[in-house]
Amino acid sequence: MATAVTWEDTTMRITVLTVPDCPHGPPARERIDQALDGRRAEVELVEVADEAEAARFGMTGSPTILIDGVDPFAVPGVPASVSCRLYRGPDGRVEGGPRVADLQRALQVADAAADCGDLPMDAAGRAGRGRLAPTAGGLRAVQQAVLRHFAATGRAPGPGDLDDIAASHGRGAADVLAELAAEDFITVDGQGRIRAAYPFSALPTAHRVRFPDGTEVWSMCAVDALGIPAMLDTDAVITSSDPVTGDAITVIAADGQMDWAPPAAVVYVGQRPCTGSAADVACGALNFFTGRRTAHIWAGQHPDYAGKAVDQTCAEALGRAVFGSLLTQSGPA
Repeated sequence: MATAVTWEDTTMRITVLTVPDCPHGPPARERIDQALDGRRAEVELVEVADEAEAARFGMTGSPTILIDGVDPFAVPGVPASVSCRLYRGPDGRVEGGPRVADLQRALQVADAAADCGDLPMDAAGRAGRGRLAPTAGGLRAVQQAVLRHFAATGRAPGPGDLDDIAASHGRGAADVLAELAAEDFITVDGQGRIRAAYPFSALPTAHRVRFPDGTEVWSMCAVDALGIPAMLDTDAVITSSDPVTGDAITVIAADGQMDWAPPAAVVYVGQRPCTGSAADVACGALNFFTGRRTAHIWAGQHPDYAGKAVDQTCAEALGRAVFGSLLTQSGPA
C-alpha cells in the first residue's frame, strides 16, 4: 500500500519503505519534513509486506529511505529484509531512523548529483543502466565477489578464486567473466584475466586509494576513486596528480566527509564521441586537477574529449551515484 504527498514542479522523489504499523515510520517521515525545510519534493510512503517485496523495492529493514531510488544510508552486504532497521549516528547512538542532519546531508548529495545531470557520463553509467550487474546467471554474485577481492587484497582475482561462486549458479567462472565483460561491468585481456572491475583497476593508473588497514588499490579514474569510500563504507586516502603540472592532489575521506588538497582542486568529466567500454571512451578524461585553469589547459590539449570541469561536491556526488550501491544490493535487479 502506498500513499504519496506531492507538490508541483518537484525534482526529487523520496520513498519511505516500512512494514505495516512500524513505530519508526512516522518519526522518519517527520524528520524528512524537517530536513526538507520547505523545499518541494515528492514523498511516497510504501508498506512492504514480505521479503519478496523488500527485495523488489530495495528495503533492508524498516524504515528504509530512498532518495531518487538510492538508499544513502545503505550498509554493504546487508540483505533485503522486513526486520526492524536501526541507524547509528556519528556519536554511536542508535535510533530508529536517520538524524535530521544526516538526512540534510543526503539531500545535499542528491541535489549535487541532479545538478551534474547534464554531464557526458553515458559510458561511465552504462547509458543510464547503471554499474550493478543483474542477478541472472550469477552475474551480480560474481561481480560483487570480484569487487570484494579487489578491496581486500588490492589485486584482481583469478578465475580460480571465483569458481565456487560461479558454480553455485551452475556456471563456470570464465563464462561469467566473459559475459560481465561483454556488458562492460569489467574488462578482461585476451586470456580472460580481469584488467578492470569498475571502479578498480588491476593495472597501475594515476589514481591510488589507500584503506585504513594499509591495503592499496588503483582506480580507473577520478570519479571511480571518489566512489570507492562510499561503495565500501570506509575511510580512505585518495592520491593522484594533475596531468598538466604533475602536482599532487589528495582527498581524505573520513566519517562520510571528504577533505581535498589543494582546496581549489576539481575533476574534469568527459568522454569521446564514440561507443565502447568506459575504459576506452571515458576513463582517460576523468581526472583530478589542481584547479580549473589546468583543467581547461588539458581540455584544450585533448579536443577528442567533450566535457567540463566540475567542483568537488559534484564530483563526490557522481562517485556515490555510480558506485555507492554496488555492494549493498544482492537481490533481484
